[in-house]
Amino acid sequence: MADDVPAMTRFPVPDRDDLPEDVRERMAEEEDEAGFLANVFEAFAYRPSHFRAFFAYYDALTEHTELEREEIEMIVVAVSGANDCYYCNVAHGALVRIYADDPLLADQLVSNHRTANVNDAHRAMLDFAVKLTEDPAAVEEDDIERLEDHGFSRRAVWDVGSVAAFFNLSNRMAHLADMRPNAEFHAMGR
Repeated sequence: MADDVPAMTRFPVPDRDDLPEDVRERMAEEEDEAGFLANVFEAFAYRPSHFRAFFAYYDALTEHTELEREEIEMIVVAVSGANDCYYCNVAHGALVRIYADDPLLADQLVSNHRTANVNDAHRAMLDFAVKLTEDPAAVEEDDIERLEDHGFSRRAVWDVGSVAAFFNLSNRMAHLADMRPNAEFHAMGR
């Protein structure tokens, strides 16, 4: 599927040849693995130091966690749904479909995580992530204990909060830059 969509519309997409070698290498690795380069890489390459920090933290969140990858992606989509983030809803919706092996779940999460077909523990996880997104000052010890009652450790609760917080940042940057999802994401996992 060809993708003529620019990575973002409000800032110039840098020419890959003009980028630092480590940024070009990371982009090449991602492109080789996925078969295309997700537009978020080209967008964040606008500021190479931000690119490095963003993807280092993303890697930490997805590689050093007590959460399953399916759970991470569910959080991303629920938070992105609450934030109306088109880029993340489409890109991470594809990942939800793949990791959860469920062609409908991402659409349910984007629309309203409270009505999605998930178990009670995942509903509590998503409720917490969306509360942290929509009303962070209202998060209290009871919210953490509710997740613990559903089997999440304190470290896992930290991970849920970290993913939610990071994707609130990501959603806001996607809105700022008007990041556009690659066409490939729309059909993945369906």
